[in-house]
Amino acid sequence: MHIDDVTQVLDMTRALAAKLLSRWADQGWLRRVGTGAYVPVQLDLLAAEQVVQDPWILVPVLFAPAYIGGRTAAEHWDLTEQIFRDIVVFTARPVREKTVERQGAVFTLKHIRDELIFGTKTVWRGQTRIAVSDVHRTIVDMLDDPAVGGGIQHVDDCFAQYLKRSDRDPEKLVEYAVRHGNGAIFKRLGFLAERHPEGQVLVEAARSRLTKGHAKLDPSLSCDRLVTRWRLRVPPSWLKGGSHDR
Repeated sequence: MHIDDVTQVLDMTRALAAKLLSRWADQGWLRRVGTGAYVPVQLDLLAAEQVVQDPWILVPVLFAPAYIGGRTAAEHWDLTEQIFRDIVVFTARPVREKTVERQGAVFTLKHIRDELIFGTKTVWRGQTRIAVSDVHRTIVDMLDDPAVGGGIQHVDDCFAQYLKRSDRDPEKLVEYAVRHGNGAIFKRLGFLAERHPEGQVLVEAARSRLTKGHAKLDPSLSCDRLVTRWRLRVPPSWLKGGSHDR
């Protein structure tokens, strides 16, 4: 809960609400997890240093408006069997540090504009509502920034799993990508889609939406070979005949 929540519920000034929360924290009933942000402490954890068993419940408290996405959402939607230690959070709040640790949990933050918070599903963790990118938005976010997906190879693996799902929706995927507005998404999408038999329906959709200029398949890699049809720079190993060719 936030100080502002208490001011509204108990109809008191912000100063009084802050003192009340601080007193409850001193008594051990609450634990401060961020500026003006507190979480209740379970009775069996009163003496514990870490009082949050499920770190997902911290996301709305610390970062709202926000949603869980990227490789964390990919794991949630069974797009991958890899387990990552951090929790990827897209937030409209200013991001001063890209990595934040609270209650023993590591959060990797990516700033996003308010209007780009769409394509999410509500997940309940206990009494807490948490927004998670849906399976289509998860793919779009990872194509926009492969780093949040754990690197382009992992993104491609997740994309391959997406294409095999019964709930895959190429039209919605394209709709989300258009709404996102980053032309590099379609360059990466087209390049990856043509490598998978199930992805051919997306190839023409991506080709018809190519923007000018060149993008990198993964900005974290050395991408010194140009695939002109996708206006995309890729590592040599991703070219036809390379070890990643499908």
